[in-house]
Amino acid sequence: MLSSPENSAPAIAETREACSDYVAHLQLHMTLQARNLLPSLSKKSDRRQTLLHETQADFEKMVSRQGF
Repeated sequence: MLSSPENSAPAIAETREACSDYVAHLQLHMTLQARNLLPSLSKKSDRRQTLLHETQADFEKMVSRQGF
């Protein structure tokens, strides 16, 4: 038995929302994992490493402020 388009629209929207949530959580997880690969700032570092950490921190702030 085929479902009517009116009944399937909410199911499709719910599936898309669940998929969107999953992707957002996956992106956050990948960002946090990538952070573990960066060298520590506790040591004396050059400007390039400092810029890399600042960029990573800015990206994490942006992601954390998005509404999931």
